[in-house]
Amino acid sequence: MAEEKFKEYAHPDVLVSTVWVNEHLNDPSIRIVEVDYDPIANYYEGHIPGAVLFDWKKDMNHPVVRDILTKEQLEDLLSRNGISNETTIILYGDYNNWFAAFAFWILKYYGVEKVKLMDGGRKKWILEGRPLTKEIPKYPRAVFKAKEPDETIRVYMDYVRAILKMKDHVLVDVRSPKEYTGEILAPPEYPEEKAQRGGHIPGAINIPWSLAVREEDGTFKSRKELEEIYRSRGVTPDKIIVTYCRIGERASVTWFVLKYLLGYPNVKNYDGSWTEWGSIVKNPIEK
Repeated sequence: MAEEKFKEYAHPDVLVSTVWVNEHLNDPSIRIVEVDYDPIANYYEGHIPGAVLFDWKKDMNHPVVRDILTKEQLEDLLSRNGISNETTIILYGDYNNWFAAFAFWILKYYGVEKVKLMDGGRKKWILEGRPLTKEIPKYPRAVFKAKEPDETIRVYMDYVRAILKMKDHVLVDVRSPKEYTGEILAPPEYPEEKAQRGGHIPGAINIPWSLAVREEDGTFKSRKELEEIYRSRGVTPDKIIVTYCRIGERASVTWFVLKYLLGYPNVKNYDGSWTEWGSIVKNPIEK
């Protein structure tokens, strides 16, 4: 059973199974949220009954500045979807939970406590033949109050520049090997956002996010398997770990794995990632 596997993890309370979600579809204390990069092809074609939509482009990003949404924007997003501080938020989404994990990271950045990921995301729910609906739910507006940003889980370009030669830090590039070497600038799934140059941040280790999940259903691998993947590459809990990808969403999956499933004490996400690093004049690049 999935719940038995979850007990292996350092923080088992951050995951729920598709079985659990199916049993709690009518629970008023939870709000199921689908987070999509492409809502037209996903949410609007059928979603978990009662689930609301967080459109990654519109809802999780600042409308003007290249940044995530502000604290006030997050409070409004949650409040208008009927989510209060007492509501437990269950996130799931497309692309193996890439954007759901990114939303999880944002919520933790603003101090949201009651939030979990559905292991396997849309992929597993659909594979199991569970119910889908096109009905858009409506919930009464609630009041949500977020906290000030937790900058211990986020880093910016200047920080990354400063740690390039520090042995107590490890940069983990979670993109595909072809992105890491600079052969391609973006994954084929969504090529819109690209940097000016290809390659990787000097000294970064390439451990693709996909190694952490099972190909057949998108669920996370066991704790033992995950520990072997990262420790064998020198990504150990005594180091300060910085994850990055292209725009921060795949890096959020690895950040989630290291921080919550393996319990690493100091893991940070560089959400500027390669679209920022690979476009700045005179930034060092390796191929």
